[in-house]
Amino acid sequence: MIHILIGTRAQLIKMAPVLLAFERTATPFRLVLSGQHRVTMAALLSEFGVRTPPVSLYEGEEITGIAQMARWFPRVLWRAWRDRARLFPRGVKDCMVVHGDTVSTLLGALLGRLLRMQVAHVESGLTSGRWREPFPEELTRRLVFRLCDIAFCPDAWSTNHMRGRAAEVVDTGGNTIFDAVEEARARFAEVALEPPPAPYAVVSLHRFENIFEAERFGFIVMTLERMAERLPLVFVLHPATRRQAEKFGLLARLENHPRIRLEARMTYVPFLKLLCGARFVVSDGGSNQEELAWLGIPTLLMRDTTERRDGLEEGVVLSHYDPAVIERFVSQALEGAPTRRARRAQGRPALLIAARLAAKFSP
Repeated sequence: MIHILIGTRAQLIKMAPVLLAFERTATPFRLVLSGQHRVTMAALLSEFGVRTPPVSLYEGEEITGIAQMARWFPRVLWRAWRDRARLFPRGVKDCMVVHGDTVSTLLGALLGRLLRMQVAHVESGLTSGRWREPFPEELTRRLVFRLCDIAFCPDAWSTNHMRGRAAEVVDTGGNTIFDAVEEARARFAEVALEPPPAPYAVVSLHRFENIFEAERFGFIVMTLERMAERLPLVFVLHPATRRQAEKFGLLARLENHPRIRLEARMTYVPFLKLLCGARFVVSDGGSNQEELAWLGIPTLLMRDTTERRDGLEEGVVLSHYDPAVIERFVSQALEGAPTRRARRAQGRPALLIAARLAAKFSP
């Protein structure tokens, strides 16, 4: 039996094409939600057309802070182990599939080991090379690398990193976000989204290192205010980002700025449609880096380092929180006519992953 454990919205978006591939080929699988994220998860499943009903390990409030995670993790791990017969019915050959670099990834990998299943890690092999950056994602990745049996790696660089670390290493030729983008773009006509008049830029920030330090968050807000003097911004606020902005006295500045429009976090298809109309995007998300590089949209990463190589030589710029780098990026993004150099898929990573897992673990 194939058990797929998903904890966050980003993981669900990236794994949705794999789930759809299983459904379209009638491959049996179990979809298990860790409960790390709860808001919009049902909406995302519906948006992508995933029909398989999930089972949940946790029904409490959404987990957004490190202190919450420290309390949540052992409780959910114990409950899952206690109710293992119901939650993870066994087959002749069993596999626990996890994705990415969140605390839910580690939870699933540990459960897989405890339940004596093979552990398959999707989006494996990515690393910043610095165990504390970004924290806690890099530390999580390194632990999961040690726990996984099958590493599905998105490119040759990550594949080479995993050789000798996992029994089976597979280069999927790309990230499943590529499949998710294509699935979502096919649904644009179904979305009643009214983007602002062009030109505009989109902002999406949520990482601990950006929103949990008052000085860093204040610098970012000041930077956005300067950007907004040159073109309107649409700031899509994650709940944690809104909460921290209010805590640090920054929310009122954003709300009162005439050229910054605040939007609540939305599901994937409308968000992607908003991104596709942007002149450029400011983000700290790894998934955003991947999809925006794929779409050819200029992107400023509000980070010091990134574990991903997507787009770094082709329109994705690491800010290093350097005002000169930021100013140069904005000027170049606004010069001349906007360009879109969307890539073309060389394959279907989600189909490859689904086929490999079905061949090994389907009854």
